[in-house]
Amino acid sequence: MTALTLSTAAAPGLRADAIVIGVSKGDKGPVVAPGAEAVDKAYDGRLADVLETLGASGAEGELTKLPAPAGFKTPLVVAVGLGARPDKDADADAYDADALRRAAGAAARALAGSKKAAFALPVADAAAVGAIAEGVLLGAYSFTTYKGTADNGPAKDRKNSKAPLAEAALLGAKPRDKAHKAAAERATAVSEELNRARDLINMPPNDLNPESFAAIAQAAAKENGIKVQVLDEKALAKGGYGGILGVGSGSTAAPRLVKLSYTHSKAKKNLAFVGKGITYDSGGISLKPAGHNETMKCDMSGAAAVFAAVVAAARLGLEVNVTGWLALAENMPSGSATRPGDVLRMYSGKTVEVLNTDAEGRLVLADALWAASQEKPDAIVDVATLTGAMMMALGSRTFGVMANDDVFRTAVYEAAAEVGEAAWPMPLPEHLRKGMDSATADIANMGERMGGGLVAGLFLREFVGEGITWAHLDIAGPAFNEQGPFGYTPKGGTGSAVRTLVRLAELTATGDLG
Repeated sequence: MTALTLSTAAAPGLRADAIVIGVSKGDKGPVVAPGAEAVDKAYDGRLADVLETLGASGAEGELTKLPAPAGFKTPLVVAVGLGARPDKDADADAYDADALRRAAGAAARALAGSKKAAFALPVADAAAVGAIAEGVLLGAYSFTTYKGTADNGPAKDRKNSKAPLAEAALLGAKPRDKAHKAAAERATAVSEELNRARDLINMPPNDLNPESFAAIAQAAAKENGIKVQVLDEKALAKGGYGGILGVGSGSTAAPRLVKLSYTHSKAKKNLAFVGKGITYDSGGISLKPAGHNETMKCDMSGAAAVFAAVVAAARLGLEVNVTGWLALAENMPSGSATRPGDVLRMYSGKTVEVLNTDAEGRLVLADALWAASQEKPDAIVDVATLTGAMMMALGSRTFGVMANDDVFRTAVYEAAAEVGEAAWPMPLPEHLRKGMDSATADIANMGERMGGGLVAGLFLREFVGEGITWAHLDIAGPAFNEQGPFGYTPKGGTGSAVRTLVRLAELTATGDLG
């Protein structure tokens, strides 16, 4: 993890491999952003002209490298685009938080292999400090665990891998300012846990199965004062968790249900987070077609997000009780696997006719949602890479938000927007519920094909306790980035929804959640 420091040092005298400055897009060309005054002065106030000559426009994410001016102890200047400059009527330093986050992330990623970089981006307030810190820590992430072996020499010699940026100094951020310090500490806790989620998502399924995931959660819980309970296959059978057992029945890796409980003595509210944790999804007997299996190690991204959010809440000491439920199973085809046409009796007592074993996420979530409901929390939020239909609707960078309460759905959507996670509120049309009627069981796990993401949400709603506010986040699109990295988002596991969940916990703790 990149070491982060706050510094009021003058840019020319700072020893680093590079200094990062911001450039915005003005009406007549690039505009040097606040924070880069010392660099601009060393270029006789003509830095914008130099950057324009080099082809820079200030467009978001654009990177331009140039030699540091004479007198600087840093050899390189990296100018990163911030996009459109703030409105003229607004504070000149008041850049959008996510624009800062994305710019810092892009620069940190570009400086992989460097020992130290100084970030001289616009610092208008503590929120900017937090955004830049998050961008650096998330953008510097890399997953190199499986690059080479111990016999191949040290990590720096491993093929196709670069060590992440080792240290970042945030210039203009005051180490003795309580607000600046708190923002950086929050960013560090959230980013480290989000990166832990990314590590889990990127782990190959031969190393991460329900049992090993549970063990990782137990270790983290012990380190952070979180109570943990793990139900193994015997306890699940005794308790009647037919959904989780049914999905896991085809694998030699037995399922688990993990409960993580963070409590605070001053808490007045209780939140429950529920995560889908399919450590590998072959589709089961309803086998996925060729070309659709290769990234299915990421089908536990919801559980990874919940796990990370609970640990982050504990590290931040939030005055709210947060319980995380990780519904873990491996969905495989075998002689013991659940078949299309089988009927499962769920933990709630309801029966489900399984029409498609590749619609397995809703089955494990149903048991966990009902378990969470028994504790009567003030709200439940589940997170899952649930449907390809949601990707068809919203693409690969936006997750859908459904809920049984419109006000709460709006609050979740706004919390996501506040932390820079792309989300969109989705409906739960009542007419789609009829498509899941079954002549054999209480409900089928499939309904109409069109609107499949909404059908899945309606199925989950059936397993939320009466009177409990609930929201469902379908992160099928943004959970795993198969394209190139962008901003602070790497290729592979992204940690989608972690920051939204943490923000919901913070808002609940302060009584500000709608």
